[in-house]
Amino acid sequence: MLDPLSLGAISVVLGAVGSGMGTEAGKWAWESAGGLVRRIAGREVPAPTTADQLASVARLVHEGVRGDAQLAQAWTLFAGAVRLPGTGSRRERPRLPPTTRHFTDRQDAVKVLDKEAARAFDGSPRAALLYGREGMGASALAVHWGWSQAQRFPDGQLYADLRGPGASDPGAVLGSFLRQLGFPDEEIPASTQGRLTSFRRCAAELRLLLVLDHAQSAAQVLPLLTSAPGVFTVVVARRPFTGLDALRIEVGPLARRDAKQLLTALVGKPALTAARAELPAHLERCGGSPYALRAVALRLTAPAPEPEPTAMPENDPVRAAAEDSYRLLSPGAARLYRLAGLYDWPAIDSAAAARTTETEAGEAALLLEELADALLLERTDSGRYRYRPVVRAHAEAAAASADGIAGCSAAMSRSIDGYVQLAVGAARAALPESWRVPSGAVAPVAYANRGEAVSALAAESGNLVQAVRAAQEFGARDSVIRLCQALWPLQLKAGHHDVLLPALRTGARTADEHLPGTRASGALHAQLAHTLTELELWDEAEQEALAAARDERSAGHTRGHASAVEFLGLLRLRQWRWDEAYACFEEAGGILDGIGPDGEGAADLPRARALLERHRGRALRGVGRLDEAGERLERALRFFRDSGEAYNTARALTDLAETRLAEGEFTVALRLIDEAETALADERAEYHLVYLRTLRERCVNAGGRPQA
Repeated sequence: MLDPLSLGAISVVLGAVGSGMGTEAGKWAWESAGGLVRRIAGREVPAPTTADQLASVARLVHEGVRGDAQLAQAWTLFAGAVRLPGTGSRRERPRLPPTTRHFTDRQDAVKVLDKEAARAFDGSPRAALLYGREGMGASALAVHWGWSQAQRFPDGQLYADLRGPGASDPGAVLGSFLRQLGFPDEEIPASTQGRLTSFRRCAAELRLLLVLDHAQSAAQVLPLLTSAPGVFTVVVARRPFTGLDALRIEVGPLARRDAKQLLTALVGKPALTAARAELPAHLERCGGSPYALRAVALRLTAPAPEPEPTAMPENDPVRAAAEDSYRLLSPGAARLYRLAGLYDWPAIDSAAAARTTETEAGEAALLLEELADALLLERTDSGRYRYRPVVRAHAEAAAASADGIAGCSAAMSRSIDGYVQLAVGAARAALPESWRVPSGAVAPVAYANRGEAVSALAAESGNLVQAVRAAQEFGARDSVIRLCQALWPLQLKAGHHDVLLPALRTGARTADEHLPGTRASGALHAQLAHTLTELELWDEAEQEALAAARDERSAGHTRGHASAVEFLGLLRLRQWRWDEAYACFEEAGGILDGIGPDGEGAADLPRARALLERHRGRALRGVGRLDEAGERLERALRFFRDSGEAYNTARALTDLAETRLAEGEFTVALRLIDEAETALADERAEYHLVYLRTLRERCVNAGGRPQA
């Protein structure tokens, strides 16, 4: 067993705590580590942000505990409750999406893939790039081959779709990989570097297939490659990339014989014999594209009349197939196809389709099924729908022709307005007391509780981020602001920071350009500062917090000004800069003193001051002033208990338990932990409960008695 006081073990513990900082449990562990490092060093030590800095802190701890038995025991107890990410989780065996039933030819490509996958490991990543025009079946080939190789990759097959919003962020893709491998959300680091470290540590021991579908560039793929000996990566793209060291395999049109064989498998010999007169024209128009052949197969087996063929645009069989299928749609489905395709929404459901076309949700659901049956939409695992890029381009062109500028503009306005109403309504249901959440919208559906409202925002996060982008492109500045403000409950309660970051950047930039020095600008800079802090982009977070304070002060919004300074203090806590953090909380308290009895925000003052008391207690614990820390935390706890705020009551109890543990009052700390767990019974706060279990383990190991 590795000595917990060895330099290597200390480095591993610090790295693990830093990687888990994005969760509620991780934040507490990081603060605890910082306070303990300060105690060991006898001085303030800035939080490490690079590998070299972490190594330096590890050496400092190693030197400090070698000659002090009390410090050595304190570190051993702390380290014993730290889990490496993923070591305690149930590992899943992930699988690729379903393969197609009828797969034809591609034997040459399969042989090349087989050879590369079996290549002796030489330290370089084993990777292949399948490329071909849309509709030629490169994705189908990757998935079909992957399923045939299940025995070669007994630990699973990971899949990522690299198209659409957020797909350019390697952190989001790595998070998806970790979830597929069975990591619970509370063990997935917030930062991209933390996720990469966790993934590479896990992949080093596994035999995995990675399929990176619809890749757009080498820059998008390179951060996801690993040289782990048991990992093989298949990249699927429409063109070959320079800068990607992978075996290139072109996926071209099916030969005429193979195209006919696929049609026969799809429709049967009798139907193909009946259409033998038209068959040469069909094969010519399909151009060897499996997608186009499947679209033709639908028409060969359907009673609807065959449309008059049009000129094949730019010799693109997918676009030609989309045009042929479009011309056979019912009027309602054709209109939905055009208007829903005006923007690249990640996932379309019946509610969104109904808003766009001004129809009932039930009718929209039937029309979506008609489009999916015609292969003009793809069904997703979540029960929603999406377009192929070339098909959506056809839909957008059809809308410009059939609906005109006015019709397209009205449809986009309805889509954006619908997402604003959905987001603001859910945000108000999730955080009704928050002044940061915009007013003026009623949720389109009723939510049973706050957790359900947060879940609704999380389910729509991709569409909401895209709605911010759409609103910005179409000049709907007020919608940009309101959408971003409505993301606050999602940031606060559920994270999703890597997904939300582009939207929050857009919101802050829009406010700076059109509403400088206003409350809206201050609020959006504060939200961006919060997310940047969680993603460990601390230099940027500091600038955003300062910008928030500047704009709130300029707008005369005292409550917002104090909150922005408070955000800066929270950043300082994360950086282990305890004295500066305390000074920020003191400054924020002084700003709040400027709100008179009848001033704006006066009703919120007791709660705001209680939050600052809790934060002061955390800063004081970090510098080792435990008696003063306990007094501050007790005052905060009394307020939250009396006001019935279960979540903040549990947070204050947890901080107080940390303080009592540091004082050696193990039984008292256990009693506080029990109360915190009871307070969280109905809050769905799994991250927090995870940390309470860790804290309980530290208490028991230190000599406390488990509660009966």
